[in-house]
Parts: sequence; C-alpha cells; structure tokens
Amino acid sequence: MSETEAGGTRAGFVAIIGAPNAGKSTLLNQLVGSKVAIVTHKVQTTRARIRGIAIEGNAQIVFVDTPGIFKPKRRLDRAMVDAAWGGAKDSDQVLLLIDIQKGITEEVRAILKSLEDSQRKVLLALNKIDGVPHAKLLEMAQELNETGLFSEIFMISALTGDGVGDLRRHVAALMPEGPWLYPEDQIADVPMRSLAAEITREKAYLRLHDELPYALTVETESWEEKKDGSIRIQQVIYVERDSQKKIVLGKGGQSIKTIGQLAREEMQELLETKVHLFLFVKVRENWGNDRERFGAMGLDFPTG
Repeated sequence: MSETEAGGTRAGFVAIIGAPNAGKSTLLNQLVGSKVAIVTHKVQTTRARIRGIAIEGNAQIVFVDTPGIFKPKRRLDRAMVDAAWGGAKDSDQVLLLIDIQKGITEEVRAILKSLEDSQRKVLLALNKIDGVPHAKLLEMAQELNETGLFSEIFMISALTGDGVGDLRRHVAALMPEGPWLYPEDQIADVPMRSLAAEITREKAYLRLHDELPYALTVETESWEEKKDGSIRIQQVIYVERDSQKKIVLGKGGQSIKTIGQLAREEMQELLETKVHLFLFVKVRENWGNDRERFGAMGLDFPTG
C-alpha cells in the first residue's frame, strides 16, 4: 500500500522568493530532482510562477519558483514583482533565498522590510555558501536571525545540493495534512507548451549573451503529435525591433539554427520522443506593454 493509500499524507505550497539571481531556479530544480525551471547567468530570467513538485516521505511539496523581487521600472517588471509577492501570499510557507556571496544588498533589505510589514515568519536559506569564509557566514546569519523574521535558517548550495535535503525534509514536516494534489509521478505544473517555450527562451538567452538581455519572448504557436509518436512544435520568438531580429537570426541564420538545435535536444530528452522544432522570429513593437503577451507568459497585466 502506498503512502497516499495509507492516509496520513501531507501536501502544500512553498513559495521561493528572493532578489534576482539568488539561485531560485537552480534550487527549485535541485529540490524537485529534475529540471523544471530555466537557469541562466542573467538576472530576471524567471518571469512567471513555475511550480515544481517534490515528494518527501508522506508529503507532496509544491515549490513555486517566483520571479526575482527588484525595484520595477517597466510594466513587465511590475508584473513580475506582483507575481512574486502573489506567489508568497498564496503559499503555505515562504522560503527566502539569499545569495550569501553578495551579502545583504539593498534589494534584500527591501524584501526584509516587506516581510516585516506582512508580519509573517518565513524560512531562510543562505545560498552559495561555498567560497564564503565561515566567520563571515556566521556573522551574516546572526544579523539576519536578529531580525526576528525567520522560523529557521538553512545554509545550502543550490548548485551542489549541499544542505538541500535537510531543507526539503524540514519543509515536508510543515505541510498541512491532506491528500496529495498531483499524481505521484508529476514533477511540474506547467503546460508542456509553456515549458517548451521556456526551453527555447533559455537557449536564446545563453546564445545571445549580452546582446539581447530581455527584449525577447517565446510562444509555442502549435503542438502536433504525429502518428509515429514524434511531436511537431512551431514557436515564435518575438522581439521589439528589426535590429534585434537580425541578432536572433545571426549571420547566415547561424544563431537561430544553434538555438533551435539546443532547444530541440532538450525537448527530446524531456518528452522522450523525437521532436521536430520550427522557429520563427517576428517583430512585435513594444510587446512589453502588450496585454496578450502578458497572458501568454502567465502574468497579470498591471494597469496604471
């Protein structure tokens, strides 16, 4: 008899919040044990809330990877920050992740102030502990502990997995009693079309480096399962200007070809079947203020 059949199960939501590039997506993938969120060296790559599902003992934990919390300048920024705080508000537990190598930055202090105003105790994970002198680590942990905001503090490396098992076990014990929310073998609550678009966006970010940081978005236009079991996927990469389109295409179409090849390989591994991927680049001026694009990214359109 499985744990779910035997009763006594637990299930709940844990929002992972933090400043951009704190390592939230890397931690989510480590907690789940599989890649469900895109990871790049660029900040603000997570735009909407992504749910990764982990099993720990009799508990099913739905980890919500939120966009980084920062001072918003554009409408898209505001939507991302709203999504992050919305994810925290709706969750059973909140986990604040801090890149300890950067220390307690102004962005972190702003998050601490918002948590103080909410009067809610949260969990704290100090990430990237490798490479930080032990004395400095203890000093910052002590300073953060004295805020009175945290019920528990963990020291982890999301990249190597050090300390992540202890964090997952602790979180599992905090989940409310109740039936599991998803099938036992499901690791993410993201439509496959959206996940495929995220994979392509990640490859574009990695390929284009600093040339095109946040000026593109990817949408899956069509998804067709063929008789031989393969999948035909057609996607559009939207940019805001013709000059950006040329960057995505690259000389002789080399950039778009590489992006497509890397994305297709990862999709095939994820879907365990052959994938036929077709990419198109279109200019949509000012897509960052387009209500329809926000909906496609799973974000609410901020007004005002």
